[in-house]
Amino acid sequence: MSSDVEIGRIRTDIPARIDRLPWVRWHWLIVIGLGTVWILDGLEVTIVGSMSDALMLKPSDGGLGMTAADVGDAGGWYVAGACIGALFFGQLTDRFGRKKLFMITLGVYTLATVATAFSQDVTWYFIARFVTGLGIGGEYAAINSAIDELIPKNYRGRVDIAINGSFWVGAAGGALLTIPLLDPSVVDQGTGWRLAFGLGAILAIGVFLVRRYVPESPRWLFIHGRDEEAERIVRDIEHTVEEEAGEPLPDVPEDDKITIRQRKTIGLFTIAKTLFTLYPKRTVLCLSLFIGQAFLYNAFFFTYGLALGDFFGVTQAGWYIAIFAVSNFLGALVLSPLFDTVGRVRMIAGTYVLSGVLLAIAGTMLGSLNATTLTMFGCAIFFFASAGASAAYLTASEVFPLETRALCIAFFYAIGTAIGGITGPKLFGRLIENAKDITDIAPGYYLGAALMIAGGIIEIFLGVRAEQQALESIVKPLTAEDDPSEGEASDERAHATR
Repeated sequence: MSSDVEIGRIRTDIPARIDRLPWVRWHWLIVIGLGTVWILDGLEVTIVGSMSDALMLKPSDGGLGMTAADVGDAGGWYVAGACIGALFFGQLTDRFGRKKLFMITLGVYTLATVATAFSQDVTWYFIARFVTGLGIGGEYAAINSAIDELIPKNYRGRVDIAINGSFWVGAAGGALLTIPLLDPSVVDQGTGWRLAFGLGAILAIGVFLVRRYVPESPRWLFIHGRDEEAERIVRDIEHTVEEEAGEPLPDVPEDDKITIRQRKTIGLFTIAKTLFTLYPKRTVLCLSLFIGQAFLYNAFFFTYGLALGDFFGVTQAGWYIAIFAVSNFLGALVLSPLFDTVGRVRMIAGTYVLSGVLLAIAGTMLGSLNATTLTMFGCAIFFFASAGASAAYLTASEVFPLETRALCIAFFYAIGTAIGGITGPKLFGRLIENAKDITDIAPGYYLGAALMIAGGIIEIFLGVRAEQQALESIVKPLTAEDDPSEGEASDERAHATR
């Protein structure tokens, strides 16, 4: 990605034509084809958390002989892979297109999940989890870019948040799946955890079949000199939408057209300048949101099953995790429309601060909680945190130029997750291993709460009012005819809250 050579100029109305579309069945194809990867991610993480006891069995009993610290380290390897995969595949997504990369990254995930199921020792398991993370990290960049570029502006917030929240559908399914697979009277424990990972690979193959029908992003195509292909795709979409809606689409005003200087590739220097020179405040905003949610989720959820087992003697954590996961998904589903109506800034700030305060309260009460009340606290906290965390991905994909969108998502995901997602599981794994009682893990709760509250406060001052706005009006493409050099100053005067 070193060339910024201009290959042509076009005046296009493609973004306005996509944004004016009514919601029809075709959009559900996009949601199902792209959003199901979050279900797979939730399934993966939950299987690891719920099956920690099976993984800690001796190899002679079908396990891998892992310790509690190993389980935390495995989570760290998975997240490390996701961070690297996001950066590597994110760059390729901006260079070679959304569709090509979301097919490749799904393939990486599938093969690595199969390898996990056949793990013979701890080292093999760590490597397989790392490669699985590579695929999932790449998916985050490619999928969020494609979703936001294909969904009309009036629905973009709720769809993006609900799709990211569907992680918890997989989490609930994975938790329930582990119940029979960990029941010795149904399936041998040493075989059950392997079957669970194998099921993840089977589901991924089903996602492949649906994704074949998801088109490349027309926005990406016209930027990269493939405007005829972009026009053909949009015409096909419009024809499908008119048939499903049963009425003709309105014309697009001439004023809604934009002039684009087409490029084959966008240089890394240009991308770096975009983040740190043109939009430094938005960079600070996204980093704070990603760090807060990554630490909160990974610190709490990666070792939630261990906490239930070690401190409360729960032998089937699946029921508790399923209830916790349902609350998370309901939070994203119920609250997501408000991000398009009440607004991004109010909702993001509110969900972050409220979930942080509730987590701090839970930390002070750990000594008086049991498995049921801890789960109830978790349900209340993450009902709000789920929607807020999903909005972090939405923010990163909305507030930076189209040409850098995938890599920006990847960058913030990687940095935020490296800080919160790697240190969180390691910290909690060791806190649990060395704890005399559950109150010894309270410092982790307090740290997560502080980071979430800080993220909410930063959102109040730096947040961008992107609700029901075209992507190109939130931030102009770098290749747009108008000079983007005013950058943050002009954009945030129009869209940022003060």
